[in-house]
Amino acid sequence: MSSLLTNSSAMTALQTLRSVSSQLSTTQSRISTGQRVATAADNAAYWSIATSMRADNAALSAVSDSLGLSAATVDTEYTALNKVLGDSNSGLTKLQSLLVEAKTAGIDRSKIQSEITQIQQDMKNVASAATFNGVNWLSTNASTPTTVNLVSSFSRVGSTPTTSSITVTVANYSLYTSSTGGILDTVSGSASVDSLNIGALTDSAADQTILDGYIAKVTAAIGTVSSGAANLGAIKNRISNNSEFVKSLMDSVDRGIGQLVDADMNQESTRLAALQVQQQLGVQALSIANNNSQSILSLFR
Repeated sequence: MSSLLTNSSAMTALQTLRSVSSQLSTTQSRISTGQRVATAADNAAYWSIATSMRADNAALSAVSDSLGLSAATVDTEYTALNKVLGDSNSGLTKLQSLLVEAKTAGIDRSKIQSEITQIQQDMKNVASAATFNGVNWLSTNASTPTTVNLVSSFSRVGSTPTTSSITVTVANYSLYTSSTGGILDTVSGSASVDSLNIGALTDSAADQTILDGYIAKVTAAIGTVSSGAANLGAIKNRISNNSEFVKSLMDSVDRGIGQLVDADMNQESTRLAALQVQQQLGVQALSIANNNSQSILSLFR
């Protein structure tokens, strides 16, 4: 039945055109943003998960930055400790060989002491210079913390976040302290490694015993400093491994978020072309339906 008051064909065509226009708007939005789920209205569950994972990734990014700062600090202290250990020409290694040389009968120990003094000053300067971002574990004072926690990871299970850290005991690496309690300035017997002086010693048995004590003291210091350098080397490797893992984890989280909310551009481009054709056909169908009344009018002519 044809009616002038109710154009059912036009109403159907209009509803179809509205539906197509709505789908076309959604598809255009996905193409412009690159996201299938851009707001909570698109998919509340996936949007919530993606939002939480983005927050976790931001925390992981902060951990990555913290690991970078920690790596630079540890590397600075590690390099300085190795410098203090020295080799045949410097540091504790050279100091030990000079003290052994001083055991030689009739040798001029005052000249050897001149070289020892230079080594002592050089080691102290190295320890003082081992500073990164205001942090120095080799030359400490009363304000230096006894332990330092280096943030190494972040994870979240449910709503419970967890951060892990690498604990560093500063006393294991402190060579000099303001209270003379460091590895090299702790006085035992009559002197410390930092203050020993052989310039006035002779070939007497008593002085030879003192020299033996100095050699033992330096040898012990070499062992302690070597142990500290080994520990820092292990921490350095751990930080490097954690840093690589955190970066890989961030990439994995990004891929996971993409699986949840990113639009398939091949699919969306195909849908866009189809919807544009449907929209054109809908406009044409609505135009035909609106012309039906004109056909009824012609019956009365």
